[in-house]
Amino acid sequence: MFKTYYQSLCRYANTFTGNPEEAEEVVQATFIGIWEKRQAIDITTSVKAYLYRAVRNACLNEIKHQKVKQLYADHELKAGENYAEATDQSTLRDELEEKIKAALLVLPEQCRIIFQLSRFEELKYQEIADQLNLSIKTVENQMGKALKIMREQLRDYLPLIALLLNGFPES
Repeated sequence: MFKTYYQSLCRYANTFTGNPEEAEEVVQATFIGIWEKRQAIDITTSVKAYLYRAVRNACLNEIKHQKVKQLYADHELKAGENYAEATDQSTLRDELEEKIKAALLVLPEQCRIIFQLSRFEELKYQEIADQLNLSIKTVENQMGKALKIMREQLRDYLPLIALLLNGFPES
């Protein structure tokens, strides 16, 4: 049976797989499967028809299996990219956070306090002025000074800040 049908079954399988080596593997696996189940197989059609149907089904199963493998590979690749992107973003955020902390330490004390109240606690200038017993004009001047110093300290990181604030989704 093998010698009689092997070559024609390989050509037939190749029409499904488009790959001669893969077609040969499918045909060989089909013959092995038939041999292993030879005691239980009851062929009601011709042997040739049975073999062609078995190879066709094996090819369709192989194609289905390849699609599943490709979907899994695509999923894993996407998951890996997402992880790498998240890790990169996290690293950038951590680095930027350290630079901001260092820049804050350069600010004079009153300037730093006003900046932190405004930017981190989101207080309005009037609320800061009331809390620190200062005029609103002093708060405005101190904020202008703080922003100028922070811009100078973080000038190399301004593109990164823009990316983190606008370009990347929040994680």
